[in-house]
Amino acid sequence: MAWYLPLAEKHVKVAVGLMSGTSLDGVDAAVVRLRGAGLKTSVELLGFFSVPYDASLRARLLAASDPETSRVDEIAVLSVRLAVMYADVAKEAAQAAGVPWSAVDFISSHGQTIHHLPEAGATLQIGELAVLAEQAQKVVVGDFRPHDLAVGGQGAPLVPYADFVLFRDATRGRVLLNIGGIANVTVVGAGARPEDVLAFDTGPGNMIIDAFVQLGTDGTATYDRDGAFARAGTVDAAWLRALLEHPYYRLPPPKSTGREQFGRRYAEMLWAEGDRRGVSFEDRVATVTALTVETIAGALRTHVFGQTRVDELIVSGGGARNGALLEGLRAALPELAVDRSDRYGIPAEAKEAVAFALLGNEAIHRMPNQLPSATGARKRAVMGKVVLPS
Repeated sequence: MAWYLPLAEKHVKVAVGLMSGTSLDGVDAAVVRLRGAGLKTSVELLGFFSVPYDASLRARLLAASDPETSRVDEIAVLSVRLAVMYADVAKEAAQAAGVPWSAVDFISSHGQTIHHLPEAGATLQIGELAVLAEQAQKVVVGDFRPHDLAVGGQGAPLVPYADFVLFRDATRGRVLLNIGGIANVTVVGAGARPEDVLAFDTGPGNMIIDAFVQLGTDGTATYDRDGAFARAGTVDAAWLRALLEHPYYRLPPPKSTGREQFGRRYAEMLWAEGDRRGVSFEDRVATVTALTVETIAGALRTHVFGQTRVDELIVSGGGARNGALLEGLRAALPELAVDRSDRYGIPAEAKEAVAFALLGNEAIHRMPNQLPSATGARKRAVMGKVVLPS
């Protein structure tokens, strides 16, 4: 018997997209109205809501993400705890948007990445879907990455499909840059087809910057608000040149990375190197901020410019609120118009949560929702597992 979900018959649906990224900041929820499916899908953002992880939960997730400190029982418990939290956040988001819970058709959850090993075809996102479905009493779509890995992809980046649907333009070439814990780009040339889209992780986004701020302030600050620390410092040019020698930056796309390469352990190693070099706190933050800028700009110059004409750089993610990062990008890429995704109708912080609502909608309609040109997969696939409440 063919797989069938009555929800697929609805042309207009209301969804809550949930995103919790590699920065381990918390949970973002976008309440959206979706019309249709496939490349003609239209998305209307009804509301955006964000809940930070408390310090204890964040510490537990960090420990669970590190092979040297993780424990199977702790991962199992955290998966349930996060699912309960996700359900609460989804309900709060709908209420804040003025949408009755009864009007919500489904939840689409990215889950919290604990470990991502694309070279082994393995990945783990937690936030148990069955618990989320029961707590919310809604259809839930989630666990997107494994199917892309199963067809030979990197399991990342996943947002490029939504970038293509939402931002493609007949006359303007666009680079969609998301700066979360990791920075990634989606290149959508003017009049591009799905198979023309290029996407990959460029390297660290906020991850090392955040770690340096936490280390330098003994945890009293968790991120560089508007780039204030970076602006107060001076880039250590010699150190930056050495940092740019990391082998990841020389790899060709498709490629993806995460906390396994550029997480806390790497940041602590760099912090110790800063001690040896005698670099001040502000200069350290300025230098790793420049690292994010230079790896993004370098990736575009190496892998995009000359192959695809692009006119605009559209920035989203938490890093879009870091003025030092945006100023650095404008200086490094003067040939591009650089602006936040807010100008295009989607707040910078909300774009990934919106994207997962769209990916979930495609899964409900049994439509392929990844781009092999972005992930390196052998073929298109329908990512996402659908769980029904009892």
